[in-house]
Amino acid sequence: MRYFKNFLILLWRVYFYILIALPILLMLPFLLLSICKESWYPYFFVMARIWAKVILFGMGFYPKVVFHEAPEQGKSYMFIANHTSMTDIMLMLSTIRSPFVFVGKKELVNIPLFGFFYKRTCILVDRNSSKSRGEVFKRAQSRLNQGLSICIFPEGGVPDDESVLLDEFKDGAFRLAIDHQIPILPLTFADNKKRFSYTFFSGSPGVMRVTVHRALPTVGLTQDDKKALKEQSFQIIEGELKRYQAEN
Repeated sequence: MRYFKNFLILLWRVYFYILIALPILLMLPFLLLSICKESWYPYFFVMARIWAKVILFGMGFYPKVVFHEAPEQGKSYMFIANHTSMTDIMLMLSTIRSPFVFVGKKELVNIPLFGFFYKRTCILVDRNSSKSRGEVFKRAQSRLNQGLSICIFPEGGVPDDESVLLDEFKDGAFRLAIDHQIPILPLTFADNKKRFSYTFFSGSPGVMRVTVHRALPTVGLTQDDKKALKEQSFQIIEGELKRYQAEN
């Protein structure tokens, strides 16, 4: 019985990668057109949201979102969330309607097809290069000047130990938010690790709960306030994860 279950999970996991590629292929001419100019990014973002929703629905994942505060249209934010799964990208795109740009690790460029668009639309960072980290700030400034928001998973990656509830936050998201005086908007993803973790023979279709918390203002803050802002954000997401755990 266990082998049969693992076989079904194997097929389901392979299907995930098919779903990643299929909408991209179907929308390819429009996607290519939308990345010709940076100013056309909002059109790309609309198609990225369609791509994300197709994957979530196709895999049997059903987002259930609770908004304590909805993002204001036309206002720039720093979106942050806990990071436990490849589906975090799709769930973030599905949840937030206002155009934003991911700041992410450059290794994802190597994913066939997806990596082509990822490289041209996201802000890439090599965490081992101080020069790369400096470029992130310049590109973020350019995107914010276009009226877009930024999204960073502040753990800096998915923890290798899946028993970790929430890993330590890096400084980048909070430094950027303070530099540009944009509010931090934390999100908590409750079920992504359970639904589709990096442990291959695991996961299942079902509900993906999301909490969109109240925004944390940064107007008037300086880099001296960065640590307190980071700790406050961590406590908000960690507290919500613990609440979800208690409910389960």
